[in-house]
Amino acid sequence: MASSGPEDLHQTPLYEKHVAASGRIVPFGGYALPVQYPSGIMNEHKWTRDNAGLFDVSHMGPSFVRLNAPSGDAEADHAAISALIEPLICGDIASLKPGQIRYSLLLNEQGGIIDDLMIARSPDEAGVLYVVVNAGTKDSDFALIEKALGDSAKLVRADHDNALLALQGPEAVNVIAGLIPGAVQLGFMTHANLSWNTIPVTTARAGYTGEDGFEILLPAAHAEDFWDALLTDDRVKPIGLGARDSLRLEAGLPLYGHDLNETISPIEAGLGFAVSKRRREAADFPGSHRILAERDGQLSRKRVGMIIEGAPAREGAEITDSAGTVIGVVTSGGFAPSLNKAIALGFVSPEHAAIGSKLQVVVRNRAQAAEVVETPFVPHRYFRKSI
Repeated sequence: MASSGPEDLHQTPLYEKHVAASGRIVPFGGYALPVQYPSGIMNEHKWTRDNAGLFDVSHMGPSFVRLNAPSGDAEADHAAISALIEPLICGDIASLKPGQIRYSLLLNEQGGIIDDLMIARSPDEAGVLYVVVNAGTKDSDFALIEKALGDSAKLVRADHDNALLALQGPEAVNVIAGLIPGAVQLGFMTHANLSWNTIPVTTARAGYTGEDGFEILLPAAHAEDFWDALLTDDRVKPIGLGARDSLRLEAGLPLYGHDLNETISPIEAGLGFAVSKRRREAADFPGSHRILAERDGQLSRKRVGMIIEGAPAREGAEITDSAGTVIGVVTSGGFAPSLNKAIALGFVSPEHAAIGSKLQVVVRNRAQAAEVVETPFVPHRYFRKSI
């Protein structure tokens, strides 16, 4: 990754905007993206917590999954499209209401996580799902989904001709009200097909920061104008990947390829909520035997959050007990600007996972005190509204 030259990297429709704003461009998921702007990661992080941060997340993998021959019966068509994708995941898609979004997990036959993703039922089209996967796995994810669809449905990629923007923070709703008024009516984890200046914008009330906010998919040709329109508001500043990572870490949200991978199960990762009740009862998802056994307590490791004394621990740092015996590893770590402390996520043996457990993390060959704490480290501030 670090050795990739600029010529090897994809550019988002907003690349020139990042360069013009003096963003420091780095390779990420095969794309050239800004890790920070001149104000720096700390200021960008705090701005998002207090105001509204604007992120270019066009490297992600948005798509639409459509029945090839819808019947016209909205409920029957939704049941049909759900039945095609549910064998790949552990979530209940069939029960989604129009416009509702569900966080779920693509699983392998061993119960390991292939990717985490968002799946939404179209608010106004029968037999259509809006699916967003991670950048680094999107090609393989799409291939897996297409194979499962067979001749019954098709996957239409929306990452080539569109841009995906995220507006996050307590002022996001007030900012978006002036541009896409209908977005204000959305509840957390719902979406709608709206418009901005007659341009279609698929707008979701969701995000990856722990704050209230929106993710907006729109045609690439209009991305720069929409980006500029948002930044004319003094409450909005552009935010890079660095602050996106520190914000999601404070929110206790896992990052695929670090806190999640194909050997880690939903239960080990603390994502048991993503294994829906109906699917648990039917035990009809990949790796169900392992996952249900782990849910009953047969765990060998568990993801925990830790507050660390001293320097931040980075991915790969060893976690030890008080005697110095290695009991786990850090998967994400850094400084939490909102807490003014070092925090980390990692996996430890279950007997050391209880809240309040006193552990150590080895940073530069030196053991530093750590304590297991509740996550999220910073409370989520999502806007809750039933649909």
